[in-house]
Parts: sequence; C-alpha cells; structure tokens
Amino acid sequence: MGKRIELLQSKCGEENYNKLVALDNPSLVDFVARYVELCNPASVFIRTDSPADIQYKRERALIQGEEQKLKIDGHTVHFDGYFDQARDRENTKFLISENLNLGSNLNCIAREEGLREIHALLTDIMRGKQMFVAFFCLGPLDSDFSIYAVQITDSAYVAHSEDILYRPAYDIFKKRGVDIEFFKYVHSAGELENNVSKNVDKRRIYIDFLDNIVYSVNTQYAGNTIGLKKLALRLAIRRASQEKWLAEHMFIMGVHGPENRKTYFAGAFPSLCGKTSTCMVKGETIIGDDIAYLRKRDGYVFAVNVERGIFGIIRDVNEQGDPLIWEALNKSGEIIFSNILVKDGVPYWLGDGRQMPSDGINFSGRWWKDKTDKKGNVIPYAHPNARYTIALRMLKNCDSELENPRGVRIGGIVYGGRDSDTWPPVFESFNWEHGVATIAASLESETTAATLGKEGVRKFNPMANLDFLSIPIGQYIKNHLDFVKNLKVPPLIFGVNYFLKDKDGKFLTDKQDKRIWLKWMELRIHRDVEAIETPIGYFPKFEDLRRLFGGVLNKDYSQEDYIKQFTLRTEQNLQKIRRIIYIYANDITETPDSLMAILKEQERRLEQVIVSSDSSALSKKT
Repeated sequence: MGKRIELLQSKCGEENYNKLVALDNPSLVDFVARYVELCNPASVFIRTDSPADIQYKRERALIQGEEQKLKIDGHTVHFDGYFDQARDRENTKFLISENLNLGSNLNCIAREEGLREIHALLTDIMRGKQMFVAFFCLGPLDSDFSIYAVQITDSAYVAHSEDILYRPAYDIFKKRGVDIEFFKYVHSAGELENNVSKNVDKRRIYIDFLDNIVYSVNTQYAGNTIGLKKLALRLAIRRASQEKWLAEHMFIMGVHGPENRKTYFAGAFPSLCGKTSTCMVKGETIIGDDIAYLRKRDGYVFAVNVERGIFGIIRDVNEQGDPLIWEALNKSGEIIFSNILVKDGVPYWLGDGRQMPSDGINFSGRWWKDKTDKKGNVIPYAHPNARYTIALRMLKNCDSELENPRGVRIGGIVYGGRDSDTWPPVFESFNWEHGVATIAASLESETTAATLGKEGVRKFNPMANLDFLSIPIGQYIKNHLDFVKNLKVPPLIFGVNYFLKDKDGKFLTDKQDKRIWLKWMELRIHRDVEAIETPIGYFPKFEDLRRLFGGVLNKDYSQEDYIKQFTLRTEQNLQKIRRIIYIYANDITETPDSLMAILKEQERRLEQVIVSSDSSALSKKT
C-alpha cells in the first residue's frame, strides 16, 4: 500500500474508507487520494446515497456556520462574502495546450502554468477542515443522457446545495465499478473569516478538458463552486460537440393545448429577459429552468433537465407576479436562501412586495437603512443577485416527466432577449436552419440601467450561451445547423420579445401576455392555426390571438394593439441583421458559410421591402 493510500485511509477512518473502496474503482480512489494529499484536510467524509449521509451534510453546514436556521422549518440562509456575490468571469479560465483549440473568444491559460498555480493554491488549503466527497448524476439516472460526477469540497454549504440540485449516484458508481466515466470537481472555500472566503483576490476557477476536472478555490458563491452547474455545462458542451448532441442553457416546460394535449418546449434567454417567468407561467408545467441536454432518437429531439432543483435569482419574486414560487418559498421544506436580509428569522429580498425592514442581517453583516460601504456606496438590504435553492418537487407545477430517463420530446425551441424596438412579441422561423441563423445565433439583449449603468446597449449572446461556451462559436453554431440531419420532424424555432416599447417608451405587452404567445406556439407546432409570412418569419393572425386572449386571459384584444405589436419594423430588423452579419464576418472565426448565406438572404428580403415601400410612395406622389 503506497503512502498516498495510507494517508487516505487515515484521513477517512475505517467507515469512510470502506465506502470509497466499495466502489471498486482504483482510478477514482487515486483521484480522491491525490487531493487528500495535496489539500491536507483533517478528515474525509464519503457521502453515500443514504438519508443519514445526506442529513449529516445538512447538519455540518449549520455546525460550521455556513448556514443558519430561519423561522420556517427546513429553511436556512447562507451568506457569501461581500466581494464574492457573482460568477467570476475574469478568473474563470480554460487550460489549453498545443493540441487544444478553443477559439479566440475564450479566456485561456497555458495548461502547465494553470495547473502549477491552482495546485499551489490548493496545497494544505483544507488544513483543519473536513473534506466532503460526493457522487452525482447530471440528468436522470441510468439514461442515455446521464453524465456522472464526483465533487470534492470543504464547504458543507456547497455539498448541501448539490444534494438539493442533483441526483445522488453513489449506488450507480458502486454498480458500475471501473466502467463508469465521470466529471471531476475540486473546490475549497479557502481560509475563512466570519465564515466566508477571505482571500477572494486569489479566487480562481480553472477548467481542464484533458482530465475533465474543474478547480475552484477561495470562493463560496455557488456559481463559482457548485461544479455540476455552469462549470459542468462547459465540460458538457465540449463532449456534446464531439458526440453530436447539444448541451444548452435552456429551460424545459410543458405547454397544454386542446383536448389535454401537452407539448414540450425548450427555451434560451439571457439573464433578466424572462426565462424563469416563462417556464413558470400559470397553467403550464416545468421540467427545468436552466440547463438541458438534447439528443436525437427515433427521428425526433428529446431533452432532459440536467438538474432536479432550482438555484434561482430571487429578486422581484413576489406573491402577485410569481404565485407558484412564492407559495413554495413560504412553506416548510428544504430551502437555502442566500444573500438576502434576515429579520427575526424571516427572509426579505428586493422586489418581494413587502415593506422594507429598517435593519437586520445581510451579506454585509449587521445592516441598517442607509448603511454605506467603504467607498460610500449605499448597501441595499438584500443583494440584487440573491438566490434561493429549492427542489423542483416542491413546486405545484413540477411536470410528471422530470425523472423520465428517455427525456421528453421537444416540439419547439424559444429564444428571447430584451429588445425595445425590433422583434415582435412572438414569431416563427421559416425552418430549422433559418431559426438557428436569424433567431438563435442572432440573439441580442439590451442592457438595463440597473445592471450596467447604461441602458440600451445591445449585447450579442448566441443561444444565450456565450458565457459558457468551451468550443469556438463558429463550431458551436455549425453543430446546431447540423443537428437536425436525419430527423423526421425538427422542432420549430420561435423568437419572443416581452420588452417591445412604443414611441413614448411604454411596454406594448403585459406580463401575463406570454401565456398567449406560448399557446399560439403550441398551436403552430400542430398546425392548428395558419400564420402570415413576413421577411423575418411567420407572424400570428389577429383572429387567432383575439380568440386566445379571450379564452385564456378573459381579456379583449384589439386590432389596434395587434397592429402596434406585429407591424414589421423593417428598418430596425435590417439594422439588426447587418449588425449580426458584421459580427460574424469580422469578430468570429470559423463562421459557417451557410450561416452567412441565410443572414444575407434575410438582409435582401428586408431591403426589398424598403425598396418596394419607397417605390410605392413615389408612385403615389407622381
């Protein structure tokens, strides 16, 4: 027995060591032993799928002070450090070598240099702490979609969060032994001060594709530390590219049509563009709100939710606008709130519809009204990026097919961004390739004053997945264009826009109107209604929308509203397509020729409309 294994055995103790070796996988044991030796924890806990092991991690999060109990049974709160409240894009890097081309759009570091740095940071970083080792599955268990994973962390909060969000898979590892492949994650919160990561200036998140390992140090924020979330998405996108399937930043939901019909949609939206509010609308069901794997089977596209829970932005969740989430967040059950304000055991957050407390405890420590930080900035009572972690099964609208290992058949894919003046509220592409090129790969979203300090700046974000790509953009788009080869019925692709405004800056649609757009899309998939052909795709007919507004919302829908919403904004759409053509011609390498051809065809169609309009106007004058 080597010294490394002897050290592992002493750190684990007999019970935990036996749990590990029972998996009958020497490479897995060696992986754990390697980081036990490097990180030097005081002890190691191996988490099986037993309720007792899961409960142990919940209790450790409280004992270690990473979580505190709240007033409602099962609710806890976690606070990240003041400067550790979001994903660290700058220090999230891919390790590259001579034979690994990731494209020019990714943040990279030479592999040897990155490994030296991260291993130096990890050396003895868990001294005096307990290491947790857990086994999970991305997607339903024992499925064509399943990707298995091992998480090493010294944060009981991270371990507890993953128990809520992902399927436990120790028993699968035990059953498969050496035949199982898995992603690996190594995390340490580093030195703690007041129970939060102290050395955030040394925060690093490094991704090594050669060994399928993600490293994360000196951070607690879940977006940087929960390896199976967006960090795993980067690993999965690369694997999907090699294996000809798609790993996407998408929700999955069921939309209910006539005669008890249910049609499943996937959808991708940049942040603050309506993604969660879409998949949580009244009357429909949710499978997932964030990450989906899509595969082809029997001539159709099927998808699963990678997760079984939600790590959701809680800002603006209130009883009126989000009744289903609100109900779940206010009943007993296992929920972790993060970076909200606590007053007398009750959590408060921005936009919750309640009166703001005058004081309490938040991410800055003890908080009071008009409290400022060292730079004189007023500290809000809750962080704008405050979150909640909850199991999907706690929601009344959780779809019955959540754990179906076959996934659900996708009838349509929806893309939406924040757009004040160009796209209509809903429209359909001419076909898959047209939808990929002019909707998905052309997705933009306008910034808001609240997020970046300047409104109306259009951010290019193809498939709402730009931040998580681990392959060149051109290759990623080619994968989408090629995905429907040999399919009997490709999903329809739709664009939506909840932020269209009139000339006075007023929104032209209401929050509940998205229910109508979903119902129309469902009808179009089954060709129950016709549509109007325009240069950018198919628009709804007024009569169909009027009927849906009356039947679903009991609301009159006027021809005047229809004209305001669905008049083709030719000049704005032409400007948009030219922006996108410029980006792909000048900023993106390996842009597929077919993509450029489709974009230019749309440009010509829009130009022809303008020429025809000008000719018509000239004829009238003559």
